[in-house]
Amino acid sequence: MSSSCDPQHAPAGDVGAALMVIDSRLKAVYDGMTETGPEQQELIDQFTASLGPKGASDVLDGACTLIYMFMNWLRMAYEDHEKDVIECVVPNLVATMRMMPKSVRPEAIPTMAGLVIAAGTGLSPSLWRKQYGGWTAAEMNPLEATAFLLAEHINRLTDDRAFATRMIAEALSSALQD
Repeated sequence: MSSSCDPQHAPAGDVGAALMVIDSRLKAVYDGMTETGPEQQELIDQFTASLGPKGASDVLDGACTLIYMFMNWLRMAYEDHEKDVIECVVPNLVATMRMMPKSVRPEAIPTMAGLVIAAGTGLSPSLWRKQYGGWTAAEMNPLEATAFLLAEHINRLTDDRAFATRMIAEALSSALQD
């Protein structure tokens, strides 16, 4: 039986732009930059302003697509070791977000956990979220943090700081060739 939250019904969004944001955050963290500098923040603000409402919505959908793809990869990786992806990913994600009170407000954590659980059970994160209303401004940083933390989790599992980004870039490239 098909769900209204089945990924086949979801827009993919601008996965490339969402991936660019996550990749730049990963590189900044790996380079030891814990705070966004004024120049980087200005570039982010300019990029965000240039998107417009439709573009911003596409990047949100792209971030949800990343979360779905990351959780799909993690599910397969954990199943290979006879482990449950939800059990292995969600507690760590929630604990990490709780340590990020400047970026992730406590009230956003259950939504992000639900988003990850939806993706981990094969549902579209964007359609799952849509059933509870539109995105709020307070959910933007937590959404970015969720995608970032999943990518970083994959990179740690593979012992390759670029694995998650490369995996998505290769999938996008392959999809464009088909």
